[in-house]
Amino acid sequence: MSFPNIPNITASITITRDNVLNLLLASIAFEELGLSHIINAEGEKIQYALGLIPGLKHPSSITDLLNVNDSVRRTLDSVTKKELVLQSKLQNIIDLLMDEKKKTICN
Repeated sequence: MSFPNIPNITASITITRDNVLNLLLASIAFEELGLSHIINAEGEKIQYALGLIPGLKHPSSITDLLNVNDSVRRTLDSVTKKELVLQSKLQNIIDLLMDEKKKTICN
């Protein structure tokens, strides 16, 4: 049995610093969009449990409401942690841009 021939693949991508910063900003925007959908879903979960959205046939018990509350709290805790990471990522981009601006002014 012989070994397969694997072509020599070299991945080379040319990308500018501006392109990188734009891609990073876009990635933050898309993550924020995803988080907004999660937050909206959690709000709808609460509305459904409280009977504010049509379709609830039986009213939620106190236990059900407490379980929903705990679930929403845990989810929002995770969203908050992700927001902190995104804020740090954005601040790093801002710092890079400000450093570049300072270098341009000094030269």
